[in-house]
Amino acid sequence: MTAAPPLDAPTLAAIAIGRNEGARLTACLDSLRAAGIPRIVYVDSGSTDGSPAQAAACGAQVLALDLTTPFTAARARNAGLAALADAPPDLVQLIDGDCTLAPGWITTATQHLLAHPRLAIVCGRRRERHPEASAYNRLCDREWDTPIGPATACGGDALARYQALTSVGGFSPDLIAGEEPDLCLRLRRDGWQIERLKAEMTSHDAAITRFGQFWRRARRAGHAFAEGHWRHRHGPEGHFRRETRRALLWGAALPALILVLLPLSPGLAALLALAYPAQILRLAARESFSRSGRETALLLTLSKFAEAQGAFGFHLSRLRRRRVGLIEYK
Repeated sequence: MTAAPPLDAPTLAAIAIGRNEGARLTACLDSLRAAGIPRIVYVDSGSTDGSPAQAAACGAQVLALDLTTPFTAARARNAGLAALADAPPDLVQLIDGDCTLAPGWITTATQHLLAHPRLAIVCGRRRERHPEASAYNRLCDREWDTPIGPATACGGDALARYQALTSVGGFSPDLIAGEEPDLCLRLRRDGWQIERLKAEMTSHDAAITRFGQFWRRARRAGHAFAEGHWRHRHGPEGHFRRETRRALLWGAALPALILVLLPLSPGLAALLALAYPAQILRLAARESFSRSGRETALLLTLSKFAEAQGAFGFHLSRLRRRRVGLIEYK
């Protein structure tokens, strides 16, 4: 990889992806237009709510993915990158259709990319639009509050150099989750860098109001951890190794050990079971047992069971040579 050439007046485009986002999609596309992005590509994954027509009315170039091939966010983003190949932009804003772009983000991110030729991607602060709606939404908002500075990965929203993305083959289209960390890993191996800025980037509408949605989202994360670790298991980076081991320890190995010991040594089984309330207390203590800290500690601990389910699901499907479909939570 060689550093990107200087750009005096970089060309911009945006790729938005979505499925049945409704009014959220209109707000997303309106925010991109308000940011002055001249070309917007919307890639639709089988919506039944009129999203393609809605996007066209907002002035976006609309692509509808072939229904005969399983949908993934990676596949949708790649379709957007391919659509831009006729007149490749210098920079491309990636965004999910349930997000809106923060005013001023494009200017801040563009200036930072231009000043640092080795940066492939910059991202900023993604915020949950309605954290007051549920504890699950608040957990999402906290999850996205990651450290500022050099980063190993970005999320679904980011400003990137088009040439950098395409130079590593874009996203891995067969990944049903975890496609951004996978892309960033390949970019870093090629000599590129990723950075998170202290700037507002997007507002997201998770719309998680039920426990079942929270569980499916955590199960999807567990699948992503296991698949990402398996795919790059021979690499020196330890990609998703710690996340996978943590999920399997707390969500599978320890419960299994407790069940085995229960008829043999009930006292020891009960003692091991205390590890879960102890973990909740340890996590809650980080925030002086505030309400937010308590609910976060409980949900993070519960999420390990769902993550373990997702990890086992990936490996079971791998051994059966079966493809896992999307794990959607809304």
